[in-house]
Amino acid sequence: MAFTFTDENIKETIATGQPVLVDFWATWCGPCMNMAPVIDKLAQEYEGRVVIGKYNVDEESDFSSENRIMSLPTILFFKNGAKTDLRLAGSQSEAKLRETIEKLLAL
Repeated sequence: MAFTFTDENIKETIATGQPVLVDFWATWCGPCMNMAPVIDKLAQEYEGRVVIGKYNVDEESDFSSENRIMSLPTILFFKNGAKTDLRLAGSQSEAKLRETIEKLLAL
């Protein structure tokens, strides 16, 4: 199961320095809901190596505003306590997500 990010826990999680994938989503977003099972699967698969979680933009807003999230789903990647240049917007295949996670680990 994917980690649940909130405005209270997201910055401290990123600050640990470990690789982090943040999926910005909402319940009304069809593509977000279609990707949810894939995000959960990858969270299990990469457990202990990458923190993979979801940030609900309807329940939280500070971090999404800081990162200028304008469309959903948007996925940001962090490593060593900082945002990387890796970013995905729109519905993504499991293969594309896996490929980007591997790039994150290689940074």
